[in-house]
Parts: sequence; structure tokens; C-alpha cells
Amino acid sequence: MNPIYERSRAVTVRPAHPGDTEAVRAIRNHAIEHSTALWTQTPQSATEGAAWLRAHLERGTAFVAEAAGEVAGFGVYAPWRDLDGFRHTVEDSVYVREGRHGLGIGSALLAALIASARDAGHHAVIADIESGNAGSIRLHERFGFHHIGTVPEAGTKFGRWFDLTIMRLPLT
Repeated sequence: MNPIYERSRAVTVRPAHPGDTEAVRAIRNHAIEHSTALWTQTPQSATEGAAWLRAHLERGTAFVAEAAGEVAGFGVYAPWRDLDGFRHTVEDSVYVREGRHGLGIGSALLAALIASARDAGHHAVIADIESGNAGSIRLHERFGFHHIGTVPEAGTKFGRWFDLTIMRLPLT
């Protein structure tokens, strides 16, 4: 696997490291507090954020995008389900810092995640997306993900029910 992925002149994607913990946690907590991308309303503490990222670092499945000298987004992939029968299928997560959307950061991160998952020998990548998140759905479609189902009212946040769109990209 090539350790550095460059998808545009303005954005560099690289493997995450422990020094990225606070920047990643800040992006994640903003999504928790202000969006329906993560279906929890409990922000991560510094300890929780460090443990969450450490698990991805140990697997080598965490990447950050740098733009204009800052961490402008992050992406990870993880086992889709914990049972060993699902061990060849992973789930991606891509988050871009507020105010940095539309600059190719999400695309650069998703490209790196797909390449890394393919290099690691995984069979497929799943994207579980809140059905109203048209930007994320379009991003995944551009990379060849196909809609495979929708689970109505799968989760709740901000006092509302949300549908879950499930998308899949075969890697082999």
C-alpha cells in the first residue's frame, strides 16, 4: 500500500497518527452535535476519542486529509460486523471539517480508504448512510457504490426518525 495518497493538488491524504487525535475528535464531535451523520448525541471525551482512533491506528485503517496546513477531514474503515463470517467486509466513514465541503476532501479520503481496503484483501466495502444525506450518497455513487437497500426508521436523533441507506462496493 502506498502510504501517501494525493488526489488533488490542494489535498493530501496520509495515514493518521496519534497526533491527529484531537483534530479528528473535533470533526467527529461537530458531526455528532450538528448533523445526522452519526446517530448519537453524546460527544466523545478526549479519552474516548483517543481510544476510538487508537483502534483504527492499530488496524492501519485511519487516514486524514490535510489542506491549507490543517486536518480538514478524516476517513476510517472498520469491520462491518463483529462476527467472523463478515471478516472480509468493511464499512467506511468519511467526515470533512465544517466549511471545507465541496473541495474534494471527501473524494480524496474515500479513494484512499477504497485503495487501502482493496490492498488489505477485503471483499467489499459497505456504506451505511442517513438517507437524507444526498452529498454522501452522491460521493459513494461516484466511486461505484450501489444502493442495496433502505431500512426505514432505523435510527433516531434530534427527536426524529431516520432511514438508513445501505450501499456496497465490491472490491474483488
